[in-house]
Amino acid sequence: MANYLLVHGAWGGAWYWRHTLNTLIRAGHRAHAVTLTGCGERAHLLAPGITLQTHIADVRNALAAEELDDCILVVHSYAGMLGTAVADREPPGTLAHLVYVDAVVPRPGESWSSTHAGPTLRERLHAAEISPTYSFPAPDPTVFGLAEADYEWVRRRQTPHPGRTYQDPLQFDPRRVARVPRTYISCVQPSLGTIDSIRPRITDAGFWDGAWLPGSRVVELQTGHDPMISAPEAFNRILLELAN
Repeated sequence: MANYLLVHGAWGGAWYWRHTLNTLIRAGHRAHAVTLTGCGERAHLLAPGITLQTHIADVRNALAAEELDDCILVVHSYAGMLGTAVADREPPGTLAHLVYVDAVVPRPGESWSSTHAGPTLRERLHAAEISPTYSFPAPDPTVFGLAEADYEWVRRRQTPHPGRTYQDPLQFDPRRVARVPRTYISCVQPSLGTIDSIRPRITDAGFWDGAWLPGSRVVELQTGHDPMISAPEAFNRILLELAN
């Protein structure tokens, strides 16, 4: 039996992992999904004071509350910032594996927004500045490669994302993070523009001053940014293989 903790990306919630949670639990594993403060069913808590540190605490507190030692931590999109922070800050033995799902992999001192194009950056910051909750709205789910029922399911459930998480920098020691075995699931059909700038890093021998490639692997899926929704069987198979 393995322990899994699943962390959604921007505009999401624990609901994002419906198919995956059911599959992991039916296979006999312990699996939990976090909803970050101000998101999903916790959208009533959305407020200007939510920061990157708030969301890092959400994940670390879930690990502690569920007593998930030797945990397979699965982080999607924006939550790559959180997974990186948790791997840096938790003691050895807490994480057995870190899975980045089409996710941000920062350099020390970068924010989620650091690799985004100017128009995207300006649009999101402007939306946050005019919002009473300092948040910015979700994009249309077509950019995630979703259509028909999947598109409608995500569209009606998305909620605005806390804006201060966007530019908060993350300081960490790459070599501490690299102690944890890592899998990067790269979703390329269609690929998401804000993640395309991350893809060269995950095959770069010099990334994290050479600490990234040892102990990491890349798995490519021919699906869009939300594989847990658009290609659940292929995606879940990758996660289940990590329990062996």
